[in-house]
Amino acid sequence: MARVSIPSRDQVSDELKDYFQKIERRGGRVLNISKVMAHCPKVGRDFMRLGNAILSKGRLPAQIRELAILRVGDLAEATYEWTQHVPIGLESGLTEQQIKALHQWKDSPLFSDRERAVLRYTDEVAQNIRVSEETFKAVRDFLTEEQVVELTTTIGYYGMVSRILEALEIELEENKVPLR
Repeated sequence: MARVSIPSRDQVSDELKDYFQKIERRGGRVLNISKVMAHCPKVGRDFMRLGNAILSKGRLPAQIRELAILRVGDLAEATYEWTQHVPIGLESGLTEQQIKALHQWKDSPLFSDRERAVLRYTDEVAQNIRVSEETFKAVRDFLTEEQVVELTTTIGYYGMVSRILEALEIELEENKVPLR
């Protein structure tokens, strides 16, 4: 059970009610993390906007983005994050075998040099904050400056998401089965 309440629609600010209704009108579902973030409406609104921008407005290839997000979720042992992003990762072109191998990617032959560079970069940002020159050069060989900044932002954002999910013990939505 979550450590904070998951507000119902009538318990959130008018601004977020409108935001949530827009999501639902477009056929989306308001996730529990978004509902929890409604406890602090101004921060929550911008938190969700940044997440939406990363997911739908970026220039990073979706497969690279999802590889990084899933690796961050793996490192944080964030079941909610992992469960939400496995289907997105599959849609983006990752294989089931790659997703299963993420925990031990260094020993897996399933990843290209480009994917290995992204995974190494993700590990260093997520675990060390600082990135070695060798690792930076490896991602810079195939990503533009804009994409490197976006990748770094994605890793940082989903690290924050994982921390919120795990610290507040936010559970999956009713119809979701944990994939870990």
